[in-house]
Amino acid sequence: MTGGWTLKRFWTDVSVEATQAGFAVTLDGRMIRTPGKAAFLVPTRALAQLVAEEWRAQQGEVRPGSMPFTRSINSAIDTLSRHREAVVADLAGYGGTDLVCYRAEVPIDLRRRQEGGWDPLVRWAAQRYGAHLRTGLGVLPITQPDDALQALAAEVARQDDYQLSAFHDLVVLSGSLVLALAVTDGFTSPTEAWDLSRIDENWQIEQWGADEEAQVLADDKRAAFLHAARFHALCGKAVPDSTAR
Repeated sequence: MTGGWTLKRFWTDVSVEATQAGFAVTLDGRMIRTPGKAAFLVPTRALAQLVAEEWRAQQGEVRPGSMPFTRSINSAIDTLSRHREAVVADLAGYGGTDLVCYRAEVPIDLRRRQEGGWDPLVRWAAQRYGAHLRTGLGVLPITQPDDALQALAAEVARQDDYQLSAFHDLVVLSGSLVLALAVTDGFTSPTEAWDLSRIDENWQIEQWGADEEAQVLADDKRAAFLHAARFHALCGKAVPDSTAR
């Protein structure tokens, strides 16, 4: 959920300024804008300061890949805001096939590891949101109660555009709406949530060893997950996890 843009450094000073609509980042006194030419406004000063640091660090041609917080804000403003309804529906749909509800029939040791990691999350979702999700063995679809799915969907819809942009990545990267909510609601840390989302993969690595290319991809996904968690926290929803810094 990012846009492509190219720019060369032309500024000397980078500042953060408070406005009625949010915090702006300025270059030599001029507010930056998104690739879509919208006003680049940030919901919290702490997040705006991190964006400003990214712009101060640029030399020569601006490298979007080195500016994760700027890219996340651009995504929230230019992309998420235009497709909010579809994004909410897509993320809410994960509740019907949530990773934490599906357990292995065999081997039993893997199932026990899944139960130990995921059962507390299922119980928490029931207590916190009234979402009583069913669990099952194997890969056959589980029909979840409508009221449980509606309760989870309501939590997704409560996110503002900035939060939802980060929340999208938390859900998609982990494969779990429950895990994403557990992070943003402070029930579990981002690092623990990532490990819980990788129970199956880590089991396979223990049995057969690690594939170098797969490990590189997993490391990239982990970094993106921790960034999304920190971005969401900096929008004011929860306390950032220090290990994601």
